[in-house]
Amino acid sequence: MSALSIGELSFRTAVNIETIRYYERIGIMPDPGRTPGGNRQYDREHLKRLAFVKRCRTLGFGIEDIRTMLQLVDRKGVTCAQVHQMTIDHLAIIREKLSSLQRLERVLNGMAAKCSGDDVPECPILDALFEHPKIED
Repeated sequence: MSALSIGELSFRTAVNIETIRYYERIGIMPDPGRTPGGNRQYDREHLKRLAFVKRCRTLGFGIEDIRTMLQLVDRKGVTCAQVHQMTIDHLAIIREKLSSLQRLERVLNGMAAKCSGDDVPECPILDALFEHPKIED
């Protein structure tokens, strides 16, 4: 594979150019080589690493979690056990978010069920939204 420009790397990974530059500034992406004119040149390893970072972000991992995972990839003292625990912790957060979303769904379903959806000036959904929480004077 020949060297990739930042535009080509962005296109292949669907990661914004400014995001790529940001990842370089914070050390998530290694500095690329440069042409004599100063343009960035990326290789297959940059492409793989950026795809990894994007996948982690899609799964909801934060930058510091990704940095830790990459330390294992780069053989810098992080163990698979640490990455496993981080993943288990992240999964617990996701499960709590799912539980909260399910509660929201039940409340919204209940509100929608009380509304006929007719073209009338009264709306039970708005009434329900005004009911909670009780505001003290």
